[in-house]
Amino acid sequence: MSGTAPTSGTTLQDHWPAPYASNPVNATVRIPGSKSLTNRFLVLAALADGPSRLRAPLHSRDSALMVQALRQLGATVTEVPGDGAFGPDLEITPISSSAPAAASTIDCGLAGTVMRFVPPLAALRHGSTMFDGDPHARERPMGTIIEALSALGVAVAAPDVGTPSSLPFVVEGNGEVRGGHLVIDASASSQFVSALLLVGARFTEGLHLEHVGKPVPSLDHITMTVVALRSVGVTVDDSVPNHWVVAPGPIRAFDQRIEQDLSNAGPFLAAALATGGTVRIPDWPEHTTQVGDMWRGILTAMGAEVTYRDGILTVTGGPEIKGGTFDETSELAPTVAALCALATTPSRLSGIAHLRGHETDRLKALVTEINRLGGRAEETSDGLVISPAPLHAGVVQSYADHRMATAGAILGLAVEGVEVQDIGTTAKTMPDFPELWADMLGQSSRRAEDPAAARTAGQRPGGPASAP
Repeated sequence: MSGTAPTSGTTLQDHWPAPYASNPVNATVRIPGSKSLTNRFLVLAALADGPSRLRAPLHSRDSALMVQALRQLGATVTEVPGDGAFGPDLEITPISSSAPAAASTIDCGLAGTVMRFVPPLAALRHGSTMFDGDPHARERPMGTIIEALSALGVAVAAPDVGTPSSLPFVVEGNGEVRGGHLVIDASASSQFVSALLLVGARFTEGLHLEHVGKPVPSLDHITMTVVALRSVGVTVDDSVPNHWVVAPGPIRAFDQRIEQDLSNAGPFLAAALATGGTVRIPDWPEHTTQVGDMWRGILTAMGAEVTYRDGILTVTGGPEIKGGTFDETSELAPTVAALCALATTPSRLSGIAHLRGHETDRLKALVTEINRLGGRAEETSDGLVISPAPLHAGVVQSYADHRMATAGAILGLAVEGVEVQDIGTTAKTMPDFPELWADMLGQSSRRAEDPAAARTAGQRPGGPASAP
């Protein structure tokens, strides 16, 4: 992760021919580390009371951008040999509170965790910190963080003149933040809550954060933040809905192994349904705060057989993919929508209006791309309705969004002739995606040569997956 953060689409062809699965998949797939956990523990390590270590962390564009941001603020991040299959461990020496004032520039890329988690951290150091990112990053919701910092007495300004409401902006830190009671509207993103909770223990008076407004989306991600804080000795009271109280105090140095990214496991598990095959994910945690654990219930509802034994999650597709009603699928929604486009019955996805403010407007993008291939999808006020329709070959646009790219790959398994524009955008959270996808299909081909193994993989689902 040293050096320049990888960018999307620079080493792979612009239009990636999505592999078509002529046989059911039958593969075992290991997934790189969780982006959400990696970047949360990187921030905590930068604030800890001593050196910390992350074992088997994610190495991707989003995590590289976080590492670069922490280095800009004065932390030392060193790659050291580890036992992870996807790269070295990381040792982090925290930011020194006595570091002299210095100006820094943070490249947020398109990473929500960087653009939202790092500004409150920058407020705790001496000096000015400039934040900017990719062109679309300037369209992502940022007003809540800017307003929160201003309410805490931190000066935030546009790089030229005026008060900003989005990137770019400059945070002027004076070495401390008083904290106390802070009221925000986090209805656009749970990351606004997590961003403030992660640094709240280092505020002089701690933090009593209160949310007002429409419900906060993706509450599971806030739970993940709270559990991570408690694991490093921070006292957090979340017993009252929409209130989080963080006591002031030290953040204990730690040695933390990062779980694999269960959200990124989704496309591989979806391959089992799209092809009527079987996919196994080893080292699936028995208990986790990751939203990706919802795959167990979602895929079962869609007709798959899902089993968990000896740390291995196994998904076997049925004779068809069943549509259904899926509420608050959060970042899993693009993968769910791709499967719904292959389903034999209608589907409704709700509680995901906030996806309009993600890497792209995911609701609009999903409707556009599913319909481009002959599908029948439409937006609702807070989600999607997808009806069965035969799909045909075509190009799926990625919109520089990793989850749109992987959704296109899923459709390509069942629909011959699908291409994905800029598959390299998957480098945001899973730079090895094209290779892992090819290996999954390579394993399946080898197993297909063994009749006994092929029989265990099930049958390819029927339904309106492709046009005659």
